[in-house]
Amino acid sequence: MMLNKIENNYDMVVIGGGITGAGIFLRAATMGISVLLLEQNDFAWGTSSRSSKMVHGGLRYLKEGKLLMTRNSVKERQRLLSIFPGLVEPLEFIMPVYKGHGPSKNTMGLGLSLYSLMAMKKQHKGLNRAQTEASLPFINTRNLTGGFTFGDASVDDARLVLRIISQGTDLGGTALNYTRVCAVNRDNRNRVAGVTARDTDTGKTMEISAPVVINATGAFAEELHPSPEKGLHLRPLRGSHLVFPGQSIPDDRVISFVHPRDNRPVFIFQWEGCAVLGTTDVDHKLGLNTEPVIQSGEAAYLMEGAAFAMPGLKLDPDACIASMAGVRPVLSHGGTNASKESREHVVWEDQGLVTVTGGKLTTFNLLARDAIKAATPYLPSGSKNVDPLLSIPPTEPPPAPSLAPTDLRRLHGRYGNRAADIIRSGQDLTHLGTTATLWAELAHAAQHEQVRHLSDLLLRRTRLGVLLPQGAKEHLKAIETICKPLLNWDDQRWDQEQQQYLTHWSRYYSSPF
Repeated sequence: MMLNKIENNYDMVVIGGGITGAGIFLRAATMGISVLLLEQNDFAWGTSSRSSKMVHGGLRYLKEGKLLMTRNSVKERQRLLSIFPGLVEPLEFIMPVYKGHGPSKNTMGLGLSLYSLMAMKKQHKGLNRAQTEASLPFINTRNLTGGFTFGDASVDDARLVLRIISQGTDLGGTALNYTRVCAVNRDNRNRVAGVTARDTDTGKTMEISAPVVINATGAFAEELHPSPEKGLHLRPLRGSHLVFPGQSIPDDRVISFVHPRDNRPVFIFQWEGCAVLGTTDVDHKLGLNTEPVIQSGEAAYLMEGAAFAMPGLKLDPDACIASMAGVRPVLSHGGTNASKESREHVVWEDQGLVTVTGGKLTTFNLLARDAIKAATPYLPSGSKNVDPLLSIPPTEPPPAPSLAPTDLRRLHGRYGNRAADIIRSGQDLTHLGTTATLWAELAHAAQHEQVRHLSDLLLRRTRLGVLLPQGAKEHLKAIETICKPLLNWDDQRWDQEQQQYLTHWSRYYSSPF
């Protein structure tokens, strides 16, 4: 889909193709209004493909007294688990507890009891010292008093965004990537009249009419509309992660521990066959127009925490195969401690321009609800704010004798009803290398998921660029054979895209060591 192929009049334009914009887009499409989603880079290009891969209830917010936020997060987590099996999956945490370092056993026990109460089922268990040592024989045992296990959930964040956008397009919405909004246009009474959009690849521009525009650009939100609240502004905070081979940790749970330097929670867990170590929480001072990348100090911080908490693991920096860094749109009243800033969201409305920012992946549907509520006066009469997650029909994966049940569940979770198209496509249904990704997924993405650049295919439609050494370089020839004809690229275009991808990967996703 390209800019010159769309209509020029809509009921609503949504700016931003991350998880928040995708949620608003789906909600609007579910309401039956004509909606256009525009993203200046690729869908999920920003934080929505570089998060910690968790759908969590926000246990740490209990310590800050954010009971309502935790309750909402737990509720949304449970909904996502029930609606997207195979994409949002249960995840068990184990956390050792120490005397004089981090929360005490009593404090953790109380917090987890509240956490379970909010989920309306017990989902934690206390461990004594011996049980904790037996479960994690490689951990630091000095001043160890015991531990806890508890439940949350994991997700492929980029695929969640794409699944939601595809659901919205199935309902009649239009979504374009690589389309930048150059201006929000207003009439002579200063009311929103639409936007001016430009295709960032071709340079083509277009005037698009709409009575309401929703600014869901995350950390970029104040570039379109400054905060109307005195002293409240966005504070871009970078969260970075290191990726290691899966065999780096002999446990399939999230090992959560408190960093010795600042008492922040840090974790390592297996995701998509790899081990992810994260996360940091530092001010992103490089500018929003500079793509985030892990800094050497962050990498040292993560390795320092792992060495302190898990000395027997002997995590080797040389084994690191990739990194990820995203920028969180966190609202700040001028606090100094980044980790204590609020993860709540706000909505601003200015004569048809609705800005929604803050929040977190888990609660994207609540941000979408509140944004649409603010936009309602500008929508066609009779429009009702409908919960789109309730409209996603439960479906069963199609039969596929050649696929293991885990592969079938995973495929259905990521693609919904489109899983049937992948299975029946005649493409290769075997795994690519050591990953759970099927060759047929690459073909499907190349043909049907608005891939403009090779980085779209390898970093977001699939996650091969962070799951395999050197950004999956050794598989590029085989990927070319399958995908080049489906993308309608000639040899020159493929060579150009491959070189750009490898340069981009080396700069922003490679190991910092």
